[in-house]
Amino acid sequence: MRPYATLLAKGEDRKQRILQVAERLLARHGWRNTSLAQIARAAGVTPAGLLHHFESKEQLLNAVLDARDADDDMHADRSGDLIAEICRVAERFDRAPELVGTFTVLLVENIAPDAPLHDRLLTRQREAVKIVAQLIENGQRAGRYRTDFDPAIKAVEILAFINGMETAWLLDPSIPLAEVFKGYGEALARDFTPRAEGSPEGIASIGSPR
Repeated sequence: MRPYATLLAKGEDRKQRILQVAERLLARHGWRNTSLAQIARAAGVTPAGLLHHFESKEQLLNAVLDARDADDDMHADRSGDLIAEICRVAERFDRAPELVGTFTVLLVENIAPDAPLHDRLLTRQREAVKIVAQLIENGQRAGRYRTDFDPAIKAVEILAFINGMETAWLLDPSIPLAEVFKGYGEALARDFTPRAEGSPEGIASIGSPR
């Protein structure tokens, strides 16, 4: 490898190490209580070395979200079956626990409109609702799902469940995630399945008592 290429490779390794350390510290302490100096020290670089890769704390926070989005893009099938995708969400907790923790903490810390990541997270939430709603609409058009409910409203509920489970897992990592997500997916499948015309359940709307 040429010297310049070697330097580039070392720089990329250092950048990834900083990012991984940032994910771990942000998940534990939040962005308000985590300084760039702390991250640099834990990553084994100087503050100047960190700033060479991330010019500001906000840029580093956005890089953490980029890593979470890249993980989602790599492993999610947004044209596939919604129920199968929900059952697979639990895999993320084993695959990228730091990304789960960091994302949840950043989400809570950036609820206020003036928080640095508020606008990005709000846009991300709305785009996620559209993606899930589109998967539901696809199932409705194909005749796999009932059509007597609003896909966008159900999408909000599904995302709230996923975000809630991420928060619950941070509090109690012993939660049997695979079983919980599998059970939720199976419940959705039952609820989404078109009812036989004229059956008592056929006129019930999603979310109403059975």
